[in-house]
Amino acid sequence: MGLINFQKKLIPLMIVNALAGKNLPVYGDGQQIRDWLYVSDHCSGIRRVLAAGQVGETYNIGGWNEMANLDIVRTICRLLDEACPRSDGLSYQEQITFVTDRPGHDRRYAIDASKIETRIRLETGRNL
Repeated sequence: MGLINFQKKLIPLMIVNALAGKNLPVYGDGQQIRDWLYVSDHCSGIRRVLAAGQVGETYNIGGWNEMANLDIVRTICRLLDEACPRSDGLSYQEQITFVTDRPGHDRRYAIDASKIETRIRLETGRNL
């Protein structure tokens, strides 16, 4: 099994590109909705299923943090503006560019994660 290129994923790509002064490519209009989840919360959900889940049941692990991709990119830009301002004083949002959407790109991924509830505020990592 090969390693995943994490820099092709939205959050790491935006951070790496922003800090390198590159464009921040957003597919289409950026309104694709995703449920964002911390890796550690996903791991906790898996441990919970292994410890207390029922054989034959299906468990969807979600974060209850549905946000549009563009909102995620803007949040990253705002956080970088605070933590590591650009030398020219402009916002990292100036680097956002809209690119042709991928064929077949889903507008929304939705699951029912009510069997396992993890309610963490995406920006702070704190429980809601």
